[in-house]
Amino acid sequence: MAETARYLKDVAADVIRPLSQTEIKAATAVLKDIGKSEPMVAELMAADAPLKRFLVAALTLSPYLRETATIAPHLVESAITEPLEVALEGWTASARDCWRPIDNRIPSETEVMTSLRTAKRSLAFLLALADLGRIFSARETARYLSAFADAAVSAAIDHLLLAAHESGKLRLKDPAQPSEGSGLVVIGMGKLGGQELNYSSDIDIVVFFDPDSGIVPDPIDGTEIYGRMMRRLVRILQERTADGYVFRTDLRLRPDPGSTPLAVPMEAGLLYYESRGQNWERAAFIKGRAIAGDLAAGEEFLRQLVPFVFRKYLDYASIADIHSIKRQIHVHKGHGAIAVKGHDVKLGRGGIREIEFFAQTQQLIAGGRMPPLRTRRTEEALKALAEANWITPEIADELTDAYWFLRDVEHRIQMVRDEQTHILPETEAELKRVAFMLGFAETASFSEMLERTFRIVERRYARLFEQEAKLSGVEGNLVFTGEQDDPGTLKTLTSLGFERPSDIARVIRTWHYGRYRATQSVEARERLTELMPELLKAFGQSSRADEAMLRFDSFLSGLPAGIQLFSLIGNNPNLLSLIVRIMSSAPRLADIIASRPHVFDGMLDPALMAELPTRDYLAERLKTFLAPARHYEDVLDRLRIFAAEQRFLIGIRLLTGAIDGAVAGRAFTDLADLLIEQSLAAVQREIEAAHGRFAGGRVAIMGMGKLGSFELTAASDVDLILLYDHQDDAYESDGEKPLDTTRYYTRLTQRLIAALSAPTAEGVLFEVDMRLRPSGNKGPVATRIKAFRKYQQEEAWTWEHMALTRARMVCGDESLAEEACAVVADALSQPRDEEKIASDVREMRELIEKEKPPRDIWDLKLIPGGLIDIEFIAQYMRLVAPARGLSIDTNGMSTGDALTAHGQEMMPQDDLATLREALALFTELSQIIRLCIDGPFSRKEAPAGLVERLSRAGDCPDIRGLEGEVKRLSKAVRAIFRKVVSS
Repeated sequence: MAETARYLKDVAADVIRPLSQTEIKAATAVLKDIGKSEPMVAELMAADAPLKRFLVAALTLSPYLRETATIAPHLVESAITEPLEVALEGWTASARDCWRPIDNRIPSETEVMTSLRTAKRSLAFLLALADLGRIFSARETARYLSAFADAAVSAAIDHLLLAAHESGKLRLKDPAQPSEGSGLVVIGMGKLGGQELNYSSDIDIVVFFDPDSGIVPDPIDGTEIYGRMMRRLVRILQERTADGYVFRTDLRLRPDPGSTPLAVPMEAGLLYYESRGQNWERAAFIKGRAIAGDLAAGEEFLRQLVPFVFRKYLDYASIADIHSIKRQIHVHKGHGAIAVKGHDVKLGRGGIREIEFFAQTQQLIAGGRMPPLRTRRTEEALKALAEANWITPEIADELTDAYWFLRDVEHRIQMVRDEQTHILPETEAELKRVAFMLGFAETASFSEMLERTFRIVERRYARLFEQEAKLSGVEGNLVFTGEQDDPGTLKTLTSLGFERPSDIARVIRTWHYGRYRATQSVEARERLTELMPELLKAFGQSSRADEAMLRFDSFLSGLPAGIQLFSLIGNNPNLLSLIVRIMSSAPRLADIIASRPHVFDGMLDPALMAELPTRDYLAERLKTFLAPARHYEDVLDRLRIFAAEQRFLIGIRLLTGAIDGAVAGRAFTDLADLLIEQSLAAVQREIEAAHGRFAGGRVAIMGMGKLGSFELTAASDVDLILLYDHQDDAYESDGEKPLDTTRYYTRLTQRLIAALSAPTAEGVLFEVDMRLRPSGNKGPVATRIKAFRKYQQEEAWTWEHMALTRARMVCGDESLAEEACAVVADALSQPRDEEKIASDVREMRELIEKEKPPRDIWDLKLIPGGLIDIEFIAQYMRLVAPARGLSIDTNGMSTGDALTAHGQEMMPQDDLATLREALALFTELSQIIRLCIDGPFSRKEAPAGLVERLSRAGDCPDIRGLEGEVKRLSKAVRAIFRKVVSS
């Protein structure tokens, strides 16, 4: 590799300084001991030459070198006598050929492993001494290390191929040259690809194979055969034995490592990069180099990747994404500020990675049109950029000098103990060790040089990425490439507020590898990468961040596309805040948007929070939405789609506090009215088409319960009574398939129930309850108005008249609705025995309490003094009002309005105020709980965001305070109930 041979004896005097007198004594003792078996070492130790002082100093500074010298003393003899290039090239050749048969015997895997380790230890020892002695530069050190890695991987691959051939699993074209024509390709990535390996580098490789190369008997078996082979390759290279290891080997840069085998079919790899390849993978393949296996096939594979790596047009669009990759790998120490102790010379601010990204980003932008920029080595890339006038020669020189100085520092850090680290020591003593290894006399001048270098790099990099300050919103690693968790990233996620960082990292890797439709496009992933720090910060600040993030993942998995969402979130922080609030507070809403992502579209309306969801507002939108529907099934599906979206949007307004619980109840009810009206109209059209009409036929729907009093929640069912009428002499409908009156209106009612509650691909509208019709479940499902009138006048019980106080006509024939309202008014205007009514109300409340006791204080409907007590008070007052000479029609009013209308005349105003306060709080809490979760509320198990929202709704500092308020008001309501409904 060099024209003139170089020897370690050429080392300059005092090129490095020893660490301490104590260490000098220890190192001298080791060398003298070696001299007992190595004559040239003994001779050297007897003299006072620069080489002796150098060796002693080197062994004081590097415990690793001292240990190696002790284990393999012959290496010291070799180092001081042989030409360095010859020795290094000899060990590289020894590694490359260790797979070859000896005396017609193939070496065993153990023998290959021993040979490679012996060669690596020998080369590393000699190379470290040559580097420390300044006989080799950092460039040469990196090149020798890379050449040895090529040789070691090539030898291991040839051994594995030959072993597979001998066992009959493969049919090699030429067993004397196993890799040739095999179609098995090993691509060196990163510093290995650029021939810039660190002293203690991992090696990053990606393995592809051609199933049709002809060496696999059945191409279908290729994945399994080569997958097994790659596991053995990793073992050969990185397993620690008594002889050490060769290289830690990383295969995580292959396409989508979480779901692909260790060796990937070439066609699958090309398809992946073409359709789902990410910008960080483009950047990685700038350095991609065929290092082992079928080199010709490897070069062809890389040639086919050129359009993926280097796009045809100037690719400025990718600069933000590339920068966000850099932002993802900033580390806490050395990112926020320039430092020395504890600074990461690779990933920290002003470090090696910034120089690499400075070059690679511009290579990606312009490499498609300027082939000279497609070079693997960082120094060559900087030079090519200067020659192409992308940067000035001054910048190229500055960054090149900085690059090799920092690489020198990196080599020294790793030479100390053969550890794969890039972080400068925290202590003065250890920092002095690195400074001395670099030839500095003390740490002050070393620190000054380092800081100056970091600042040069930082300044040049920051000018390239002018958005640096804006984009670097998160300090710490955020690396989601590869298959394994990055330890620094896990620390960052923990610091952001996540309790299960490994789970979160796995989820985010799923996004980045395009496994969801929303993240399959390059543009969507670029936006997501740019958005990631803010996204993680926002979710991390929410309570129970992990649960919220996993709900967001579920939502993302159902989205048909993601670029619009990611772009909107990036430009609208309020939208991100709203999404986080949903995911952290409202699992029910999160499940809705996960299963029906279309409901999310409405959130993009900028007027969402400003416009109240009134009946007119909803009616206009429903009319427009239903207009294209042509068939009955289409109408039902569209009603369900509209209902899901509008319920969701009403819920969002409630969750954010844009509307309160009472307004939400009115909005949910107005929505229900419109949906029921359209469902009835659609059902009538269907029935009439099949069976015709009745002379004088009329139908109307009466809403009962919370539907009648405008108090539906997000999860309410609807209580309905279907009323009908027709001419007395009409016995049969006039259609092609005539029906008698009972069957006609029964079928119409059953079709309506199905239209509302039957599940379709778009879900259900409502669960329907018709038990409040005359005679309950025993009576007919449809009731003729005459029968309804007779029943209410002659047969209805007190509890049925109580239910009637909340009856309201929802839709249908206006004249029939007026008749029904008259029946209700007449039934409720009859003077009643107050004592009997009071007794009936108390008995009914006691029965409910016995058969449906409350679960806990949060069962706001059933607790003593809860919503049922308040509703019963309002209903009781409505029933006894006529006996007291009062005529107040409260049908069509909410419970709160009905309380006020009667309470002003029938109870102390303080009691009325207490009831209204309790009703407002219980309604608010109930609406929020039903919106956010399915099932009962548990203070311990509820999402923390929901707990916070409820506390805020009750104007309380925390959930304990809110619980106290519920207890206080419920106790007061129960006292008023006993007083009002007294015997």
